[in-house]
Amino acid sequence: MLHSTPSMALRTHLFFMGYPKAAISSGIIEDKEHNEVDKDRFAELNAKAYALTNPPVEKATQGELRNYLVRKFGFLHFAEYLGDA
Repeated sequence: MLHSTPSMALRTHLFFMGYPKAAISSGIIEDKEHNEVDKDRFAELNAKAYALTNPPVEKATQGELRNYLVRKFGFLHFAEYLGDA
């Protein structure tokens, strides 16, 4: 269940990264900019980029953890931090 949709996979990833409040409260939107620029690469990876509307702030660098890549393997989705690039 935790990896059945892109948003649930992203929320699960945030929770296990140590940001349970952001996992519950942040909105998730499709990152149209990254998806357009990297559409060929993302198509090969079977992935889409998503952004958080209220991202958590990393404790060490004070940077916002806003952009994530969600890859689909069969019927499961897995999220990873994409960075600010």
